[in-house]
Amino acid sequence: MPIFITQGRYTHTAVRGMMGNAEDRAEAVADLYRRAGGRLLAFYITFGEYDWLSIAEMPDSQADLAVLIAGASKGAVSDLKTTLAVTPEEFGRACAAAAGLAPDFKAAGFERAEPP
Repeated sequence: MPIFITQGRYTHTAVRGMMGNAEDRAEAVADLYRRAGGRLLAFYITFGEYDWLSIAEMPDSQADLAVLIAGASKGAVSDLKTTLAVTPEEFGRACAAAAGLAPDFKAAGFERAEPP
């Protein structure tokens, strides 16, 4: 199953609420992924541009998007950014497929498939 890495921020309201009642969000996030047919692999609180990061294995991008929409619908998170992660084996298969596609592909600005 595809792996999705999502980063996001907590809203001001969420942070204020968690200051008064600290909670481990990993269980709630894991349940949301599970109900969408996937599995939370990791959940971290992060420093810097984003406040948290989740790594989940999901059946497909639509299932992952459903989790993101459901989570965002409550108004406690914002600025979601999701990256699809692939294994080295998947990357190798893509490289092999690209080797068959590249020879006949004409790049922008060139008159023929291979640059001079």
